[in-house]
Amino acid sequence: MRKILANVQYLATPAFIGLSILGISRGGGWVWLGAALMAGLVVADTLFPVLRNGTGKDGKGRWLGSPWFLNSVLYSVLPIYILQQVALAWRVHSWVTGAPIGELELWGLPIATATSNWELVGATVSAGIWQGMGIVYGHELSHTKGWSFVLSRWIMSLSGSANFSLAHILNHHIDLADSADAASSPRGRSLYAHFILSHVGQSAFVARAEHRRLESQGRATISLSNRWIRGYLMSIPTVALFAYAGGWVGLGILAVVWVISNFELEMLNYIEHYGLIRVPGQPVEDRHSWNNNTVLTSIFFIEIALHGDHHVRGETRFWELQPTKAPSYGAGYLTLLLIALVPPVWHVFMRSRLAAWERDFATPGERAIAQEHNARVGFIATPLPEAA
Repeated sequence: MRKILANVQYLATPAFIGLSILGISRGGGWVWLGAALMAGLVVADTLFPVLRNGTGKDGKGRWLGSPWFLNSVLYSVLPIYILQQVALAWRVHSWVTGAPIGELELWGLPIATATSNWELVGATVSAGIWQGMGIVYGHELSHTKGWSFVLSRWIMSLSGSANFSLAHILNHHIDLADSADAASSPRGRSLYAHFILSHVGQSAFVARAEHRRLESQGRATISLSNRWIRGYLMSIPTVALFAYAGGWVGLGILAVVWVISNFELEMLNYIEHYGLIRVPGQPVEDRHSWNNNTVLTSIFFIEIALHGDHHVRGETRFWELQPTKAPSYGAGYLTLLLIALVPPVWHVFMRSRLAAWERDFATPGERAIAQEHNARVGFIATPLPEAA
C-alpha cells in the first residue's frame, strides 16, 4: 500500500488539470473551477507548511517510485494539455460567434453552449494557471535525452516556450547563481522584472548558442537546423487553433494564457535561487538553491522543491531526489508566490534569510560578491546573531 500511495500521489496535478478541463467544457460558473482549485492549494500550502523528504525508499532501501508508472504520468501531460487548449478554444469560439443559450450533452454531462464575458475570463484564467503547472513536467523531461527531450519541447511549446528546455540545460544548470544565468534572480530585483528579463534572456541565450553551433559547422543560422527557430515553429499548431477559433480575439486569449503560464515558470526560477551567489567557475553545490519542500508543493510540483539535490544531480529523476543541507525557506512555492507578488514585502522577508545564508553557507568569495551586490542595489541583509 505504501508503494501504491507513493506513486499515485503524483496523479494530483493531472487530476486537477482534468477538473479544470471539465469546468471549462461544462461552462457557466464551472469555468472558474481551475482557478478555485489553485486558490485552495495556496491557502492549504500556507496554513499547513509541513516539510517532507521526497518519495522515499522501502524497508529494503529500494526507491518507492515506479519508473514505468511515473514516466507514464510525465508523458500523459502533453495530450492532457492539448485537450485543455481545445476546450478553451471551443469556449472562445462560442463567445466570438455568440452561440445561443442552450445545452448539449456529452457522455451524460450537460455542456453550456453560450459563453458570457465573465465566463470567458474564468476559462482563460483557469487554463493559464494549469498550463503553467505543465511547465513543471516539461522541466522534468528536459533533463532526459532522445524523444523524451523532444516531448519536453512540445510540452513547453504549448506555452510558446519550447526554447526553455535548451536554455535550462545549457545555461541555467551550468551558470547557476551567476550573472551569466538569466534565470537566476539577483538581489533587489522584483518578480515582475525577473519575469521579463529571465524569459527574454533565456531565449537570447539559445539564439546565440545556436548561431555559434551552426557557424562552427559551416551551416546557415537562418534555417530549420536552428533549434531556436524550430522552437518557435513548434508553437504554430497552438497559434493556428486559437486563430481559427476566434481570430484576433482567440490570439489575444492565447497571449493571456501564455503570460500566465510563463509567469508561473519565472516565479519558480525567481524563488528557487533568489539572491544566492556563486563565484564564477566554482562548482554548483546544493547551497546555491533554496529548498521549498512542503507536502503540497512536493506533490503538485513533483519534488522539484528539493532543489538543492536537483542541481547537484541534474539527471536524477524526481522520485529519487533527497533532502540535502541546502538552505530552506520553510515554506512552499504557493505561499512564497503570494509574498513575491508584493516586492517590498518580499525584500524585507528575504533580508534575514540572505543574511543567514551569508553566515552559514557562503564562502569568503561569495560573501565579498554579496556585499558588492548589496551596496549596488541598496539591499539590506539583516545581520543575525552567530548560530549557537
